Amino acid sequence: MHPVISTVIQRLALGVMTLFFVSLIIFSSIELLPGDFGEAVLGQAATEETKAAFRKELGLDEPAYVRYISWAGSALTGDFGTSFSGRNASGVDRSRPVVELVAPRLWNTLFLAGMTAIIAVPLSMFLGITTALYRNSIYDRVMNATTLTTISTPDFFVAYLLILFLASLNPIFPSLANVSDGTEFWDRVYRSTLPAMTLTLVIVAYMMRMTRAAIINLLASPYIEMARLKGVSKMQVILKHALPNAWAPIATVIAFNLAYLVVGVVVVEVVFVYPGIGQLMVDAVTSRDIPVVQACALIFAATYILLNLTADIVGIVTNPRLLHPR
Repeated sequence: MHPVISTVIQRLALGVMTLFFVSLIIFSSIELLPGDFGEAVLGQAATEETKAAFRKELGLDEPAYVRYISWAGSALTGDFGTSFSGRNASGVDRSRPVVELVAPRLWNTLFLAGMTAIIAVPLSMFLGITTALYRNSIYDRVMNATTLTTISTPDFFVAYLLILFLASLNPIFPSLANVSDGTEFWDRVYRSTLPAMTLTLVIVAYMMRMTRAAIINLLASPYIEMARLKGVSKMQVILKHALPNAWAPIATVIAFNLAYLVVGVVVVEVVFVYPGIGQLMVDAVTSRDIPVVQACALIFAATYILLNLTADIVGIVTNPRLLHPR
């Protein structure tokens, strides 16, 4: 078997194993939370008989390993159970399947992440390449100072600054990104501009600096020196010789930041009241809606693992030592 194929298969198996252990951690963490779920959902006015019937109905009276096997097996088929919200002590059940709650919120988060990535990835690549090309110039120093300032500034503070200058003092964009299923595409883009700008400012700095560092690290290699001795221009040296060999670390940092757009976007969604999956998870934790919390956490973990696997595979495929084994 070709080394690339065998290495990719090993990475995929490792990803599946990692997701299994993460699912165990998620389920165990929920189990270790203090308090009575029945009382938290039904309220203190519920009788002991009602709480016992509620636990039996949801299978909370069964052993933990039985409930984990049932939950994990259902999750593999896309069934994350039924939300606890909508239930009360009077016996009225207006609960909905978790998928119906998560799907539109996940779409909103992916839309915001995609909108940010379309701007941030090309911009960071351009800035990283140009700062490496003009290293130690005024342009390089200004960009480094700017990115260091952005990295050291918390996400919520960047969001509040954008709200202050672009929504309050200069009402260009709305301060609340209140989109819905019926929102038209361009109206959705307009309402999501400030959250996307916040995320762009945050992740561009990381990706730009990593791209710059990866390219500069390769410029001291012997084959780069040979290309320079042949009279190849600086731009061609970077684009044709350094950049193809720098794809592995660049792909890794891009994957980390794309994962952040889905997993770490909770703070930005809360600040702008954006109806994404991060906001949904915060609300579910507040109301102790355990099935929704478990579903959101598992989706976050799967997204993070999938993007890191993609970065690993890109690094493997672009590795000349594996593509041309002796």
